[in-house]
Amino acid sequence: MDASYFLISVLNGLSVGLLLFMLASGLTLIFSMMGVLNFAHASFYMVGAYVAYSITQVVGFWWGLVLAPPIVGLMGAAFERFALRKVHKFGHVPELLITFGLSYILLELVQLIWGRQAVDFRPPPSLQGPLFTIVQLPEALSLAWGSPPPVCKEIAGAICTTFPAFRAFGMGVAIAMLVAVWLLLTRTRIGLVIQAALTHPDAVEALGHNVPRVFMGVFGGGTALAALAGVIGGALRVTEPSMALAVGAVVFAVIVIGGMGSLAGAFVASVGLGLIESFAVGSDRSIADGLKAVGMAVTPETFGYVVWSVKMSQVAAILPYLLLVLILIFRPKGLFGTREG
Repeated sequence: MDASYFLISVLNGLSVGLLLFMLASGLTLIFSMMGVLNFAHASFYMVGAYVAYSITQVVGFWWGLVLAPPIVGLMGAAFERFALRKVHKFGHVPELLITFGLSYILLELVQLIWGRQAVDFRPPPSLQGPLFTIVQLPEALSLAWGSPPPVCKEIAGAICTTFPAFRAFGMGVAIAMLVAVWLLLTRTRIGLVIQAALTHPDAVEALGHNVPRVFMGVFGGGTALAALAGVIGGALRVTEPSMALAVGAVVFAVIVIGGMGSLAGAFVASVGLGLIESFAVGSDRSIADGLKAVGMAVTPETFGYVVWSVKMSQVAAILPYLLLVLILIFRPKGLFGTREG
């Protein structure tokens, strides 16, 4: 494994993981504070991308980035106030069903308003193109800002790999969001009220705080975080009606692996899955090679032809769900979780 491949795989894995964390953090907050597993969470991610796209067409990307999350957050708060709150007293199953139904409603609304085809949602011109280029020469590894330098064409054997500026920007947004949420929950009066409302709602009510309004704000804030991830993910990848389905299952794998309701667990699981996906997709090694690397003696007869010959890149898509199954078997509460439901 050459150094440039390793470095770019780490960077790509971190960018994928941090995008996953942006999406998973909202779902984690909603579950940890309210005990609600929101099946429509990925749909708010999709709506965030489309709302940002529409705003971008009028006033530019930066206004879309700023305005889309609070708009979608207000939609989430309204849903909690007028729909979810009505069924909350009946338990988890009605909550799951109503959010499941909402996901299909949002999908149909998106297709009615924006159509069934992908829309042309792009990063702003200032963030298009590479941020830097990793230059691997036969004798050294170096970093050049911007596009590939002339040395990439002048020296035989030079390997030059670019890293997109918008991908790096998305990583920065995710880190800033993590710090902001942590400070909000641990260093502000609002955060203390939110955490107290979870464990001692009667005491919080006695102090004059409106607990249902607190939960409405938490649900709205969680959906706003999903929309923020949608703005970054939609411009980074593709904005289309199937984008919610593409990330929905993975984000649930993230919160189960990290631990239901654990923000730290969601961060570790997101980054871990991102790195696993990045290295697996770019690997030309077989499953047998991977098993040998961890000390297992594998022959063609051990597990059959599939394990012996199938490449890691071919099974990269199922690795998060394989980890999900293993976590549920050996540690049902997840890596950092303290509750199961």
